[in-house]
Amino acid sequence: MEFLESTEGQTGLPRWFAQVYQQIRGLRAGRLDFVLTDGRRFRAEGPEPGPVAEVILHHPDVFARLVRDGELGFCEAYLDNHWSTPDLQAFLDLIMLPDNLPVIDAFPGMALVRAWERLRFWVQSNTRRQARRNIAAHYDLGNEFYALWLDDSMTYSSALFLTGQESLELAQRQKYAALVDRMGARPGDHVLEIGCGWGGFAEYAAAERGLRVTGLTISRAQHDFAVDRIRRAGLSDRVEIKLQDYRDERGQYDGIASIEMFEAVGERYWPVYFRSLFDRLRPGGNATLQIITIAEDRWASYRRSVDFIQKYIFPGGMLPPLSALRDQAVQAGLAVRDHAEFGQSYSQTLRRWHETFNARWDDIRRMGFDDRFRRLWNFYLASCAGAFQGGNCDVTQITLTRPAR
Repeated sequence: MEFLESTEGQTGLPRWFAQVYQQIRGLRAGRLDFVLTDGRRFRAEGPEPGPVAEVILHHPDVFARLVRDGELGFCEAYLDNHWSTPDLQAFLDLIMLPDNLPVIDAFPGMALVRAWERLRFWVQSNTRRQARRNIAAHYDLGNEFYALWLDDSMTYSSALFLTGQESLELAQRQKYAALVDRMGARPGDHVLEIGCGWGGFAEYAAAERGLRVTGLTISRAQHDFAVDRIRRAGLSDRVEIKLQDYRDERGQYDGIASIEMFEAVGERYWPVYFRSLFDRLRPGGNATLQIITIAEDRWASYRRSVDFIQKYIFPGGMLPPLSALRDQAVQAGLAVRDHAEFGQSYSQTLRRWHETFNARWDDIRRMGFDDRFRRLWNFYLASCAGAFQGGNCDVTQITLTRPAR
C-alpha cells in the first residue's frame, strides 16, 4: 500500500486539501494517514513516536469546512459521516497531544462564523430559566439511557483510580471518599450537595459516612430517580433531594459538596456561585468541589471560541483554569485550603464509558437513537478522553474554607 507524502503534481484533490495537508505535515509526534475518496493515500508523520491514526474521506468538502468553520466544522463533518476512522480514540489522542495542538490551532475558522457561534452561546447563558433548558438538553435524555453504560452507582463524573486496576464502581466510591475526607465532614454533619445528579454521592455520604445531605438538581429526570433511590435505600430520613436552583437555597451547612456541576454555571455567573458557597457555609466550614479545568495556556483562546462540547453536549457551559477558581474563591471571601488533580483518572473513566456505550449500542438504538447520535456521543467521549490524557484538561478536587470570623 503506497502512501504519498506530497501533493505536488497531484490533480483532482478535494478543495483545500493541499493547504491543510501541508499544515498537518507539521505534526511533531505520531502518524496520520488520509485516504481520499478516489483511493489515494497521503501520510503525515512526526519525528517523535505517538498514536497512529487514519482518516477516511467520504465527502470532498471536509477540508473546506475545516478552513471555513475551524475545528468545529471538522467535528460536524464527522457527525454528518463525511469522514470516518477505524479508531476514533487513536485519532483524537493524536491531535490532542500538546506537541500537535499548534498544528490543529492553525485552523481557527472564519471570523464571521466564530462570531455567530459566540452569539448563539451567549444566548444560552445560565439564567434560571435557561439553565433548566441547558441541563435538560443533556441529562433528560432518559435515566434508562444513562443506566445502560454508566456503572451501577449511576455516577456521571470522574472516578478516582488509585491503581488503575479497580472496577469503575470502586473507583467512583474512592472519589466520593476522597471528597468527604477533604471536606472534613463528620458523622451527623449536615452537608449541601450542589448538583446531586442521580444521588450517588448523597447515598454514599448518608449510608457510609453518617452525614445528613440536602441535594439540589434542576433536572426533573435526575430528581425523580434520586428520590426513589434514596427511598429504596431507606435513607429518606437523612437525605432530602430538591428540584431547585442553587441560587434559591437558603440556610447554612456544615459542609458543601459539588461534583462537576460548576462547569455548567457559565463564566458570567461564577461570582454568584462562589458567593452562594460563602453564604451557605457556616463559619469554619469547608466546601469541596470537583471541577474540570482547562489548561492555563489554553484559557485565553478557549474562552474566545465555542467548541464541540459547548455547542452539542453542554450548552452554556465553560471550563475554568485553576487560577480562576482560586481568584473567584478569594474574591468571595473564601480561603483555598488545598487541591488535588487526577486528570489521568478521568481519561480512564471516559475510555471505560466509551467502551460500554458501544457495547450496549444495540440496546441504545432500540430506545430511538440513530447513528448520528452514536457518532456524536462517540466523538464527545473520545475527544474528552484524549484531552485529559494530553493534559489540555484536568480535574481537581479543591477545598475552600469560610473563615471562622
